Amino acid sequence: MKVARFDPTGALIIVDAQIWGHGGREKRLLSLAIDTGSSETVIVPEIVDELGYSPRDGEAVTTVRGAVGKEHGYTLRLARFASLGFAVPDFRVHVFDLASGWGIDGLIGLSYLRQFNYQVRSAEGRLLVERAAG
Repeated sequence: MKVARFDPTGALIIVDAQIWGHGGREKRLLSLAIDTGSSETVIVPEIVDELGYSPRDGEAVTTVRGAVGKEHGYTLRLARFASLGFAVPDFRVHVFDLASGWGIDGLIGLSYLRQFNYQVRSAEGRLLVERAAG
């Protein structure tokens, strides 16, 4: 079982993640919020741009509807995505802007989380994570 730590006093559960650019040569450390209400994992455009990705690398143009309206973006396959003690190659994310002011680079949604069994220990600031069987 892996343990991911977060600030138990924070307004969001924010954990570290890493993404790799084309060919896995360059990587970037991110701060992502755990969001079990999001079906997809989201990265803001500035981050993927820094690693050399562009909308031309995207698979599809998307529109995401949220509480404050619609955001247009695209889906993109990253060379590699890692968080919560596990890494996944060729991982698809949604790329679009998020509300500013939270100090995050995106969200970890169910597209990543459903691969695992996890337990949130809020008072302790720990996420206990293990790969789901099957």
